[in-house]
Amino acid sequence: MDQKRLLNQKGIVVWLFGLSGAGKTTLSNLLKEKLENDGFTAVALDGDELRKGINKDLSYSQADRQENLRRAAEIAKIMLNNNMITICSFITPLQKHRNVVSGIIGNDYFEVFVDCPLDVCFKRDVKGLYKKAKANQISDFTGIGSVFEKPENPNLVISTACESPYQSTEKVYSKVMPLVSLSLPELNDTLPL
Repeated sequence: MDQKRLLNQKGIVVWLFGLSGAGKTTLSNLLKEKLENDGFTAVALDGDELRKGINKDLSYSQADRQENLRRAAEIAKIMLNNNMITICSFITPLQKHRNVVSGIIGNDYFEVFVDCPLDVCFKRDVKGLYKKAKANQISDFTGIGSVFEKPENPNLVISTACESPYQSTEKVYSKVMPLVSLSLPELNDTLPL
């Protein structure tokens, strides 16, 4: 049976990126929950989770960061090819990283910059990472010892310092919904004759 018809959706990769503490994981979880509540099938790929398993051999050097993101993008592409809605949350600090990711995923890549000022991320520092970075206990920490480049042309910018997680989720959801919903002609194309 056609996977698109079986799932009643088109696959897409929603790539959430921004500083640590910007709200990427929270937004990813809320978006996944909202999509699933509306009958869609979604999966979340989180940078912290991938670094515990498939990417645990990688450091935080620029080369290893790029490899971390390349692997994540390849996994997301497999999900996309199976018509899954894949929500990825990764810092993705450099524009060249985002270019690699979008090049792997292709046309069904939807880039969301989760914008949050560094001072707000520092206040939200539930893991204590910013404090450790400021105390030189963590080197190459994005925003402190390693650069984060503002994006050139994201599909959407979410300002999490100015709105609630639910407001941010609604904004992303309203943009993603038309991209994953099957229209009547597309449904008819997948029906057996």
